[in-house]
Amino acid sequence: MSNRAVVTLQPNWLQIFSGETFTVRCEIQAGGDTKWTYEWTPDELNRPTTDNEYRIIRATVSHSGDYSCKGRRDSYSSTEWSDVIKLTVSSQIPKAELSADRRDFPAGGSVTLSCSVNPSSGWKYFWYRGEKTSEPLNTQDAPFISDGQISVSQGGLYWCRGGRGDPVYYTEDSDAVSISKIITNRAVVTLQPNWSEIYSGETISLRCEIKDGGDTEWEYEWKTPSSYKPLKDSEYRIRSAYSSHSGDYRCKGRMKSAQQSSTDWSDPVKLTVSDNRPQPVLTVSPSWLSPGASVTLSCRVKDPSAGWRFFWFKAVPKLSDYSYSHELLPGSSNGTEQDSYIVHGQTHTAGYKCRAGRGDPVYYTYYSEPKFVWSA
Repeated sequence: MSNRAVVTLQPNWLQIFSGETFTVRCEIQAGGDTKWTYEWTPDELNRPTTDNEYRIIRATVSHSGDYSCKGRRDSYSSTEWSDVIKLTVSSQIPKAELSADRRDFPAGGSVTLSCSVNPSSGWKYFWYRGEKTSEPLNTQDAPFISDGQISVSQGGLYWCRGGRGDPVYYTEDSDAVSISKIITNRAVVTLQPNWSEIYSGETISLRCEIKDGGDTEWEYEWKTPSSYKPLKDSEYRIRSAYSSHSGDYRCKGRMKSAQQSSTDWSDPVKLTVSDNRPQPVLTVSPSWLSPGASVTLSCRVKDPSAGWRFFWFKAVPKLSDYSYSHELLPGSSNGTEQDSYIVHGQTHTAGYKCRAGRGDPVYYTYYSEPKFVWSA
């Protein structure tokens, strides 16, 4: 016979997944109005039927294989067997992949989300925001850019999945992507205490302030030289600073009432931590006394305006090991704001030292070298 049998797969996808519905169809080329019966391979299908379709409602791996057919007009005449069409059924459920061109956007802006499934044949894409039980997004909430791409202008947690066929076969859900809307409030980092140089062992706080934040409740995120930290509190506290804490610090605020609405990152604040404990320099005037005269002690330290208080001591030699014991001078137990101290009525030779301290808890400099006032 000149008629020819052709097997087609509907839908014509390269890869079928377990659970999908598909149809193998036998078409007789130039078959005219003849009433045909059909025979199929593989062997379990090899039974004559008047229907030219073989429909598999829920595919399994066992349906994989080579399919062919032929048409029979009567007991003595039939077509040749058709060419083979190869069907592959995978036991794996495909998973949708979701990507975003950015993770945050300013007011009036948008983010493009892209959803894909591999292999890509025949999929339509379903978009969701919020909980997994939510309804798919409509085009009003998320305008379509192209098949597999949408534009979103609302912060939130987004995910997608693919579907194809009738009845619809769905992929696994994609991983969720969190998109944030940058709000107009501005984050500012301040350093407390605001000293240009910090010394190892000092306690400092960096504070994130939201300008025009109003009564909104905020949560905070920090970028530090070594890490990223989400914090409930606006304060980032370093109890004992080291040189490794040196670097740029930024913060941003996130509204508690709208988790996907946040400020932009603040400008950086640069923190410098020195491992060198400062040592003050003490001077005395006069160095030689007239009996009963007053002596002025002056203590100089690096960055004299950076919050220092000054502590004054009489240096008493210890003959046993050539060192000194320190006796606080009256009125300096809590330190003085002034960097000078007057000793009244000095009558004999004496040695003095000073040191400075600042912060809470107090960080102390080294003691100064001793200075002596000599009596004639």
